[in-house]
Amino acid sequence: QLWNDPAIQECFGRRHEFQLGDAAKYFLSAVQRVSESEYIPTVDDVLNARVRTSGVVSRDFEIKGSKFRMFDVGGQRCERSKWVHFFDDVDVVVFVASMSEYNQVLAEDNSKNRMMETLELFEQIVHSEWFSSMDVILFLNKKDLFAEKIQKVDPKQWFPEYTGGCNYDKAETFFKMEFEKRMPKAE
Repeated sequence: QLWNDPAIQECFGRRHEFQLGDAAKYFLSAVQRVSESEYIPTVDDVLNARVRTSGVVSRDFEIKGSKFRMFDVGGQRCERSKWVHFFDDVDVVVFVASMSEYNQVLAEDNSKNRMMETLELFEQIVHSEWFSSMDVILFLNKKDLFAEKIQKVDPKQWFPEYTGGCNYDKAETFFKMEFEKRMPKAE
């Protein structure tokens, strides 16, 4: 099995050093199944697949008679200039942040930690005049990958003020507080 090869496991253990998608483990452990000529994706396959958002994608939907329009915007630096034109009639910003990226670097800048970039972007958004009248919902995702990673990878190397070791609850609390302290102060 390809996934069990020691060289593959060693490379996977160093995935924070290069750009390897979060679903690599899932798909590499299923490479025989997904490479079959009669392969049909399962629900889990679809949920683990990732398509990078480029530009701004709009979706309309209705829940219990209320109509909504959702904009999915690319989070990469080169995509951000496209955002502002879409927020004239927005009531809520849902900011999605990956919990598992605390030891990874940006694809476009390998000197910048992904979680630090996310925290800085969050702070810019919540303090921006464009978003000042909007509610902001913070959604911390990839907690399953975070739970797996935190058992072996202490955030202290990238966040020296963190002192909780490889403890899920302490690290989760730490990162939640990092976002909360960037929120505007109540007047």
